[in-house]
Amino acid sequence: MKNNLIFIGMPAVGKSTVGVVVAKRLGMRFIDTDLVIQEQEKKLLREIIADVGSDGFLEIENRVNAGIQAENSVISPGGSAIYGAEAMKHFKEIGTVVYLKASYQTIKRRIRSPKKRGVVLRDGQTLRDLYNERIPYFEKYADITVCEDGCRIEETIENVISAVEEYRKNRH
Repeated sequence: MKNNLIFIGMPAVGKSTVGVVVAKRLGMRFIDTDLVIQEQEKKLLREIIADVGSDGFLEIENRVNAGIQAENSVISPGGSAIYGAEAMKHFKEIGTVVYLKASYQTIKRRIRSPKKRGVVLRDGQTLRDLYNERIPYFEKYADITVCEDGCRIEETIENVISAVEEYRKNRH
């Protein structure tokens, strides 16, 4: 059943915020996979990362995301979900992947403190490095790309809904 929407993009692009409203407007459920991970692991994300490190977290995230069973849902995985090959293959099978794209300047403005935001950076890695590393993955997996530079949240929501309707119309 390919009736799910999966939002990918950098932290602070609004995967959860936009996702919740899009789900409401389209009469869909909303699933935040970070919350699913916390529920299954019975720990906060930062506690998981503290216990098993970022590589261990990526393994857990990949396993949980690859096991998500959903229909008629907007799914918002964490920004690092794109590193999980099994998870992304699963998401492509169960839905349409929507890349919420924003320039580095927009992301930097929204994420004042990557650490407080829960953005995991490797030693010596900058937010710019992370951005540059992830862009090719987002572009590779996206069925739909919605650029939100210069958009207010309401405009991004409208743009996503229009893009999804257009995409679905062209698929039939």
